[in-house]
Amino acid sequence: MDSEIKAKQTVDKPEYLYREARRAHNDATARGLDGWKGAGGYYHRRIHDVFKFLVAPEQKILELGCGQGDLIAALKPSLGIGLDFSTEMIRRASTRHPDLHFIEADAMNIGLEMKFDVIILSDLLNDLWDVQAVFREVRRLSHPRTRIIMNVYSRMWEIPLGLAEKLHLAKPNLYQNWLTIDDITNLLHLENLEPIRSWQEILWPVTTPLLNEFFNKFLVKLWPFHELALTNMMIARPQPDHTENKKPVVSVIVPARNESGNISNIIRRVPEMGAGTEIVFVEGNSTDDTYEVIRREVAGHPERRCQVWQQTGKGKGDAVRLGFSKAEGDILMILDADLTVPPEDLPRFYDALVQGKGDFINGVRLVYPMEKQAMRFFNLLGNKFFSLTFSWLLGQPVKDTLCGTKVLRTSDYELIARNRNYFGNFDPFGDFDLLFGATKQTLKIVDLPIRYRERTYGTTNIQRWRHGWLLLKMVAFAASRIKFI
Repeated sequence: MDSEIKAKQTVDKPEYLYREARRAHNDATARGLDGWKGAGGYYHRRIHDVFKFLVAPEQKILELGCGQGDLIAALKPSLGIGLDFSTEMIRRASTRHPDLHFIEADAMNIGLEMKFDVIILSDLLNDLWDVQAVFREVRRLSHPRTRIIMNVYSRMWEIPLGLAEKLHLAKPNLYQNWLTIDDITNLLHLENLEPIRSWQEILWPVTTPLLNEFFNKFLVKLWPFHELALTNMMIARPQPDHTENKKPVVSVIVPARNESGNISNIIRRVPEMGAGTEIVFVEGNSTDDTYEVIRREVAGHPERRCQVWQQTGKGKGDAVRLGFSKAEGDILMILDADLTVPPEDLPRFYDALVQGKGDFINGVRLVYPMEKQAMRFFNLLGNKFFSLTFSWLLGQPVKDTLCGTKVLRTSDYELIARNRNYFGNFDPFGDFDLLFGATKQTLKIVDLPIRYRERTYGTTNIQRWRHGWLLLKMVAFAASRIKFI
């Protein structure tokens, strides 16, 4: 009671009345849920499916405005805490999901002190008195890897939703903020949070066989139909904090097949980065003396920290996965042994990652002019096509999908690897396994342009027509597993 009196004294009257009206409204809504027969069941099931795609199980999850707790329960957290200021909603949530923790509190003054892996605000922002104040609390409860996932009704649906309420097809709401994606982005920025990506979901929110699948899994992802969607989704993260002084160890993984003439240059030219750099060579089914040259050069340079492995499988993707599993560093880098990406460029990737520019730094060969023989015309044309296609599929700009140099933290790769079963072992190159996995784990992908060089030794292992056909199949695969889910 004392805390309620204090709150009344510190909150101005319009704000207090606004919040109390919503508290009473939500209590009344909760009391009427058992007898509710509206048409919103499909909408909530679809939202649950989208969140289950985005959130891996066994994470620490906080949901603000949790209602009766069904969404957070569906995500199977290792620790799940739901917060709502409605007494009746919290009572129902605690009864329905006794294995989770539910707290009656206001999202503007949460009171918790722990950090969470995922913070959810589903259908909440449009109902808040002060969104910025809630984002301030969200930032306080976030660690550097926290993901904030939100969905809000689109203003396009203000009139249809109002009509549905009058017809008793949707639960009644009090008047809303009707925030746009730009509004939310600006409010995030004010509290040192930043969006990773945003998109639209749900064109047809009423349970209707056949129509639901077509409208809500396919049509809503296409222009111009996505502009008519009911809900806007957004994933955000904390802006990087540069107070961390501990330097990471770097592992540079070098898949090498028929590259014996480049090994000496690799050992000599890979720079030392962070707290130290190890080079992990993975030789793969060479027909020349690459493996013997690697062992000889490593033995001749005891000042360099190196590992040497031979893959038993096939393909660059298998070699990269082997190298990643053996690496001992905090940061993982891929350097193709053909040296078409100069090793001297690797510190730029390191800087971009440790400065928090992104979680996954992707090399791009298609910005600067290339050396004359660096890439054949049809390879270049294919890369440009696939960059546009995959940018649309992944929801983030990815200008070059097949540049060999990709950099991420070991902890993020481990998360990708633990959830690899979602995609399966489908990618002989390794690039798409990482890009798809990074998207699934909501990593922020950032392109880093490099100047692509001509080979000075050997010939390419890429067969453009056969591999081009394989890439087309991967487009269809990505669409089915990432876009049209």
